[in-house]
Amino acid sequence: MENEERLWNRHFLTICFSSFFIFMTFYILMVTLPAFVLEDLHGSKQNIGLVTTLFVIAAVIIRPLTGRWLDEVNRKALMVGSLLLFAACSLLYLFIQGYAALLLLRCIHGFAFGVAATATSAIVLDVIPERRKGEGIGYFTLFMSLAMVIGPFIGLTVTDHAGFRMLFIIVSVFALLACIFGILTPVPSHKPQAQTLGNWNIERYFEFKALPVSLSGFVLAFAYSSLSTFISVYAKSIGLGNAASYFFIVFAALVLVSRPFTGRLFDRRGAHVLVYPGILLFMAGMLWLSWVSSAPAFLATAGLIGLGYGAILPSFQTLAIQAAPSHRQALATSTYYVLFDLGFGLGSYVLGFVAAHTAYNTMYFSAGMITALALILYYFLHHRAQKASREAAGTEDAHPSARTT
Repeated sequence: MENEERLWNRHFLTICFSSFFIFMTFYILMVTLPAFVLEDLHGSKQNIGLVTTLFVIAAVIIRPLTGRWLDEVNRKALMVGSLLLFAACSLLYLFIQGYAALLLLRCIHGFAFGVAATATSAIVLDVIPERRKGEGIGYFTLFMSLAMVIGPFIGLTVTDHAGFRMLFIIVSVFALLACIFGILTPVPSHKPQAQTLGNWNIERYFEFKALPVSLSGFVLAFAYSSLSTFISVYAKSIGLGNAASYFFIVFAALVLVSRPFTGRLFDRRGAHVLVYPGILLFMAGMLWLSWVSSAPAFLATAGLIGLGYGAILPSFQTLAIQAAPSHRQALATSTYYVLFDLGFGLGSYVLGFVAAHTAYNTMYFSAGMITALALILYYFLHHRAQKASREAAGTEDAHPSARTT
């Protein structure tokens, strides 16, 4: 019984490290490719957005198909195949000499990322003990959060001191490590499900029971995209450029400190005790960020946002998975990330448009207010619906005749 409840084992560690290096590659390229387009390919500012948008669109398109494939084909083969393609794409950045070629590569790389990230997120569910799901997913997403901090730091440092060629070599090494850890992961046996749904049945690509929480995740990602995309530019515009590199370090430190408690709290007390305070902390941090003027306050907002984000993200993902039947949990995972990626991609574009026509502080104020929508959606689509379902179940238990109606 003790072995069955053990979380930290070879299965869990190798899949976490594979995911870590996938996202390291993703975040390094996200913060460095805009400069690569402008400086090496001599592109325009309009060209920058398309490089990120095409990647996200490709990932969003492929995720529903990946959810279906994970339930219908060999999971290990799908994961390893996507990781090999991901590593090959990462290597090809070394040979890019034109903007059109970069866009094509970004599309293919986005497809590989969508499959690999969805596959690792689904396979990890098979190795986490059932009674430690919240804790396990919390630690798994922590590896993503660490990549989000370490990746940009490495990317910007390498480009400043060694140039883009060395950067792409490092990216290739990280992608290869993701592949190696994926190959080393012992994937538990999974019996493909016999399908009674037709090829064009939308339920074969989306898990609708995961949508209520996924829509809240969409809003969170929409607001969060403003941090990943614009925080360094915003910091420079308010005279805090030197503090920008420390923003995500403080952010990650608070996520790291809170994660052991949030995972266990989820398993013992449920999601509401984390989600509501988490959204309010995230929202307060974003609103404070919109009028901050000193470095200590700037970094304090990072901590506040990190606490909120650290509580919300694993809670949403776990709830989306738990909403689905066990044989459709991989599909629930892909559904959640489709909405999350879509929110991130749209947020980068829409909030960038807001910043271009107003100011960065207005953009962050808007992002903070938009976060309130995540709380509203969570309450009406998940919390209240869950409560009504339990009350209905209690009524049926109390009045067996009600089952005949």
